[in-house]
Amino acid sequence: MGMIGVFIIILLVLWYIRQRLLVEEPKRKLQIGNGQTIGRRAEQDDYFATATTPLGTIAVLADGISGLANGRLASTIAVDVFIQEFSKLTSLEQIESFFARASRLSNSEIIHTLRGTKGGTTIVAAVIADGYLYWGAVGDSLIKIFRNQDFITVNQKHVLQSVLHEQYLARQITKQDVLDNPLKHRLINYIGYEGFKNIEIGQQPLALYKGDKVILCSDGVYNSMTEIEMAYILAEADSPYDAAQDIIEVIDCKKLRNQDNATIVIVEDGEQGYG
Repeated sequence: MGMIGVFIIILLVLWYIRQRLLVEEPKRKLQIGNGQTIGRRAEQDDYFATATTPLGTIAVLADGISGLANGRLASTIAVDVFIQEFSKLTSLEQIESFFARASRLSNSEIIHTLRGTKGGTTIVAAVIADGYLYWGAVGDSLIKIFRNQDFITVNQKHVLQSVLHEQYLARQITKQDVLDNPLKHRLINYIGYEGFKNIEIGQQPLALYKGDKVILCSDGVYNSMTEIEMAYILAEADSPYDAAQDIIEVIDCKKLRNQDNATIVIVEDGEQGYG
């Protein structure tokens, strides 16, 4: 065999080894942490779950409405439906329709299960795939990105205060009218009632950077801690799990008189992203 033949064989062997490495290289796993407290409530109405498929990882958090009966049941149904529907996806091109479909199915399932009794829930769902964040939200639970010691708030709160703020910007009411309205924190959209409107969906996926932490939390978290307190913990904790546990511990230690259920989910991949 001539030198050219040997050279060709070497190239073929190297190509084969490279292809095997590409096929066998495991997908990076996200680090996921969570924490939860019942607070001063009689029942834990928050519910959450995470799941990973070949498409990506989803985190879902629902805050059952404590002022209505069956808050726990509503939040559980909503989260379960989102996880089940996500497991059926085969392409990221289906993500937007997934959020819309899962929210409609959740709403119908809750109404059917409750059979006329009142119940409802907020929901936030975050999908992380190929270094991007896809999301959907209903109600006043929040999705945030913690990046470079600062927070990026991803979704809006679907409460009356948001409508009042728009009216203020349009000079229809005064700033004091916004501040004094006793119903400003009332939900104007949630899952589990006939008047459900739609889910807020991110129009474009958000690129995640190295070190980003994607945070899902119920209002029992952000109403009990300042962003400064949360930022300190997120920056100092060794892992998303430690950060979530520390945040809940701080909330419990405050012993606030009307402490709501509080739930937080933190997702991070220190090696993923574009920064």
